[in-house]
Amino acid sequence: MKTTSPIARLFARSPFQPLQKHMSLVAECAALVVPLFEALRDDDHERLIATKDQIFSLERQADEVKNEIRSHLPKGLFMPVDRRDLIDLLGTQDAIADAAQDVAGLLATGKLKMPPGLDDMLLTFVRRNVDAARRCRTVIGQLDELLELGFRGRRAEQVFDMIEELAKIESDTDQLGMALRQALFDHDSEMGVLAVVFWYETIKKLGDIADRAEDVGDRLRLLIAR
Repeated sequence: MKTTSPIARLFARSPFQPLQKHMSLVAECAALVVPLFEALRDDDHERLIATKDQIFSLERQADEVKNEIRSHLPKGLFMPVDRRDLIDLLGTQDAIADAAQDVAGLLATGKLKMPPGLDDMLLTFVRRNVDAARRCRTVIGQLDELLELGFRGRRAEQVFDMIEELAKIESDTDQLGMALRQALFDHDSEMGVLAVVFWYETIKKLGDIADRAEDVGDRLRLLIAR
């Protein structure tokens, strides 16, 4: 019987197209973290909640696609990559959206205000984490062409370069995160202990966006090298 699942139809064309569809939703979800923090900076709670709702909606859509992929991933059929590698890659991609959702949930509590004098530093950190998610989507978008070329040649080298750039972005977020935590420590008397604790957790969750994006790159590096 002919399948009606759009995910199954994507698998008929390429083992990577469903993952690319999922990664596109994940990157959209992560990108909304920037306007989320801009709303916090502007003290616009209504816009913040609306953006949080968009993030939650995109994360649910990504989950639906993830579950569809798992349900329709071919079994017992020859594929150019191991089925387990695809499942692992899918789960790692999904963790990026989960991190974005966690951040949105923390900000939506209304317990956080922009730390005094740290809005520029914080937004730089946010944008750099989102850069990692965008770069991750770009790398995943190369997989179809890589498959056609047998994961070898100049294109593979270019993808390895993109993965190295992704690692550099993640390293940048580590440095920015450390600087932010130090700045929070310097302002703890103004902010109060509870606010500092909330912000430490928020910075950790933000950093998870770039961390999980780098994990995607690491998994791809292993997949291509096999």
